[in-house]
Amino acid sequence: MTCEDTTPVRLTWEIQLHEPCSSVWMCRGYGRATTTAQPADIARAVLAGYLAATPPRSGETFRALARPDTGPAVTVTADQLAGGAWETDTAVRQALPLYLRDALPERAAG
Repeated sequence: MTCEDTTPVRLTWEIQLHEPCSSVWMCRGYGRATTTAQPADIARAVLAGYLAATPPRSGETFRALARPDTGPAVTVTADQLAGGAWETDTAVRQALPLYLRDALPERAAG
C-alpha cells in the first residue's frame, strides 16, 4: 500500500497483554475494519485508545497488532506511543469501535 493508495483494505487488529510467567501474549481486545488508513496508524490508535480507556497496572506490557489481508502485520508497543509524533485522522477514527474512538482525545497529537 502506498501513500497515494485510497483503496480500502480489510484488516484485523488485536490488543495483547504480555504474561511474563508463561512468556505469552494474551488477547485483550479484537476487531476488524475496512479502511483506507495505514495499518500502523490503526495499531497506534487502537493501543492509545485502549490504554486511555483502561490504564495499565504496574508491570503490565501491552502491544497492538494490525494484520491487513494483503501485506505484512504491524506491531506497535506502548513505548512507541510515547514519542507522540502522530495524530489520528478521520479514516483512522472511523475504523475504530466507539469505545476506543471516545477514549482518544479529539486530536491525538504529540
